Amino acid sequence: MPDPKTFAELNDLIARLQEARSTMVIEARDELAKNPQQAEIINRYIDEAEDLLLSAAARRPGDPADDRGMGALLGMGSQVATTLGEVAQQPLVPTYDNQINRERLIAVGDLYYIYQHERAGVFRAVLKLQQLFQSGEIRLSDGPGALALYQFDRKRVLRYTQRERRAIYRKVFGYTEVAPPVGAEPNTAFHALLSNFCQHVSRFFEDKRVSEVLRPDGGRETFGSMAVVRRSGLDLRHNLKQVSYGNVAVLRAEVMVLLQEAFDILGSNDVINLFGADNGWDVLEEITKRYMHEIPLSSQRSRMAVAGRSILRWLAEDYLLTQVRIDFEALLEAIVDACEDWLTSAESIGLRRVPGSKGDNVVAFKPATRVG
Repeated sequence: MPDPKTFAELNDLIARLQEARSTMVIEARDELAKNPQQAEIINRYIDEAEDLLLSAAARRPGDPADDRGMGALLGMGSQVATTLGEVAQQPLVPTYDNQINRERLIAVGDLYYIYQHERAGVFRAVLKLQQLFQSGEIRLSDGPGALALYQFDRKRVLRYTQRERRAIYRKVFGYTEVAPPVGAEPNTAFHALLSNFCQHVSRFFEDKRVSEVLRPDGGRETFGSMAVVRRSGLDLRHNLKQVSYGNVAVLRAEVMVLLQEAFDILGSNDVINLFGADNGWDVLEEITKRYMHEIPLSSQRSRMAVAGRSILRWLAEDYLLTQVRIDFEALLEAIVDACEDWLTSAESIGLRRVPGSKGDNVVAFKPATRVG
């Protein structure tokens, strides 16, 4: 097949490809009735051939005499176009780049995990426990938890303050009411985009289950729309791409260590025995209720942390760009439970899921302190 050089040649070749598509579908009617997935193979074959034609129509680089057909179009020079079809065909501009740096998005997923644990009160509970330990109000003396409490803020020069963390949460997720770092804007669209993506993933598999019940033989394609899920996921990826620059990865690495140290304290034997608890989460809830006089939301925040991190790490890969339906469904199935977990947990603590809602913005933090 010759390389197309003019509009007329390219349009003729594309018309022949579309005619081939129609012919292949007509000739495969019997097979398509039994196995509709064959239609995807036919369409993909024709689309790939069309992409090759458009690529071949691109101007060959390094040709100084090539004026992109403007001379022929304007009637200048030795070659004058008598019809518009004789004008040289030009390539399309590059499509929008949906690629993303996976390391940055993984760092954002970890930051979301940290944020939800901070909202669960992990750091505030450790600080309250430290205050009680220093004042002697609790029966804690020289065990591993007591020593860890003493050491918890000894390395404060390495720690991001609570205010600095809240500023990053505001910049990346739009959460908290603290001003973002100077020069940054709060990412107020994040919560609605994450909610939207989770809802579409959940609905996709709801439609899939319904179609499997109505069509138990699997003879037809499922009801769920790949395009809707892909678009909502790409919107979320693009949003996070714009806010993942800066010190997000460094802060994530440092505060993950701080979070682990906090849970080591809450889960130490002497602290667990002090509160008659079974584990660190029980200690956290006891401190929240007994000393901070708040209703603990540890279970919901923990699930949102784990589910949100899984979803954002999944988006860091290029799974959304998969065009084959069966592959797309199999890859998407890895996060369907996480999406439904996130939606249910968010709804149970009163975070509205409709676009435009303020989400966590309506909840204020207590004044910043220099701990971690």
